[in-house]
Amino acid sequence: MSTTSLKLPEELKTRAIAAARLRGVTPHAFMVEAIRQTAEATEKRARLVADAVATRGRARKTHKGYAPEDVREYVMARIAGKKPRKPKMKSWRS
Repeated sequence: MSTTSLKLPEELKTRAIAAARLRGVTPHAFMVEAIRQTAEATEKRARLVADAVATRGRARKTHKGYAPEDVREYVMARIAGKKPRKPKMKSWRS
């Protein structure tokens, strides 16, 4: 494991220490977890954007996509714990 020096504004350091105490962990463990969570969220967002760009490219090439109302219905059913059929792609150009 490598060591990294982190310079924090005093106010942020005080908040991090207080938050760590509330969680029952050391300030070091709190900061490591915060960095890990932020790195994961950033990586997930980058994958989401890359997937969206690729999907847009496919949609422009095939002229097919999913109707927003079909997607909403599918997602809402999944949230409700149901196992709905995936929506079918539809042509959006004649």
